[in-house]
Amino acid sequence: MIIKTAWKNIWFKPLNTALSIILLTASVAIISLLMLLQQQFENKFSKNIEGVDLVMGAKGSPLQLILSSVYQLDAPPGNINYKEAEVWMKHPFVETAIPLAFGDNYLGYKIVGTTPDYITKFDGTFAQGEGFKEDFQVVVGAKIAQNLNLKIGDEFFGTHGDSKESEHVHENHPYTIMGILAPTDKVIDNLILCSVGSVWGVHEEHNHDDHEHEEEHHHHEGESHDHDHDHSDSREITAVLLKIKNKMAFVSWPRLIPQNTNMQVASPAIEINRLFTLFGFGLDALQYLAYGIMLISGISIFIALYNTLKERKYEFALMRISGAGRGQLLGLVLFESLLLCVVGFILGTVVGRIGLWLISDSTAEEYKMEFNPFVFLWDKEGFLFLITIFVGIIAALIPAIKAYKLNISKTLNNA
Repeated sequence: MIIKTAWKNIWFKPLNTALSIILLTASVAIISLLMLLQQQFENKFSKNIEGVDLVMGAKGSPLQLILSSVYQLDAPPGNINYKEAEVWMKHPFVETAIPLAFGDNYLGYKIVGTTPDYITKFDGTFAQGEGFKEDFQVVVGAKIAQNLNLKIGDEFFGTHGDSKESEHVHENHPYTIMGILAPTDKVIDNLILCSVGSVWGVHEEHNHDDHEHEEEHHHHEGESHDHDHDHSDSREITAVLLKIKNKMAFVSWPRLIPQNTNMQVASPAIEINRLFTLFGFGLDALQYLAYGIMLISGISIFIALYNTLKERKYEFALMRISGAGRGQLLGLVLFESLLLCVVGFILGTVVGRIGLWLISDSTAEEYKMEFNPFVFLWDKEGFLFLITIFVGIIAALIPAIKAYKLNISKTLNNA
């Protein structure tokens, strides 16, 4: 009965009620969206960083190196000489070194030349087939296999660069799918993996004419030149993921390597913490804005209840004569405010998740990063619900006390 009465009363002034619900919905939607986005964003970044202590790559922005090599979210700062990198990869301080060679894609999905250790690093398991054993054999991530409907034994050609719009297709070297990975919810789900030799094979042919021209030029000058040796010395990779077993490398290598080589090393933990800090400032600012909107919605609820209370004095007086106690009137006003808050909270969490779904749709297309709108953060969202209820109680407190102290005879005489 009290729910029915309260629901009827809050729609006594429909525009005021609609404004209060809209403001409350907007604030809860923004806060819940930011909570979900931050939690999943940080979770994805933390999961992909596991097992990588340092990343070695071309000089440039350390953050760009980490985003491109660990998360596949950016273009790399450049390539590095494999022979030069190999010296550090075989260093006694290194536990594992995983080379990465980029350069091509298939329908927008990056083809990465690496070793089987890369699959192990992401705890990858095979849903079908097996790993690559020879050049131009590939292992396909779960999302790619699902989105492109790929099967074991399928063949395809790589396209030069990161863009699927590129017109330069490597038609002389078909890739054959040997294995399809099970979902990991990590970057490997959206990658096509092959040997580093596959990437070299494609691009060496691409540069073959240039090398032949150089070779011809050297012979004309009477110089002897070992063509194969030249190839192996000039081969490049994009980056190396390093797991370190001696802490000295953490301290010395970020300074030592750039001083003595054309490479740099960056710590994913340091760079991602820096990114989270920058990301956090923006999220905090938006959260403060959302809490400000929630405060305004509380004031709106207060004004709506206070104004309708004036017009409903006579109704409350009749309720008292009909047997309703003071506590019941106080409870009714409080309940009306709480009902508004619960409706606003439910709508806000729904709208927030619709927003996350739209963001996920966009990031999945652009960055191959998806967010799950159906995750519930019981602790954080539970706390948000308590804050929403608290706003409702505070907003209703003065109107509820006025209803409690209502003078029946005076009200009826004035009526």
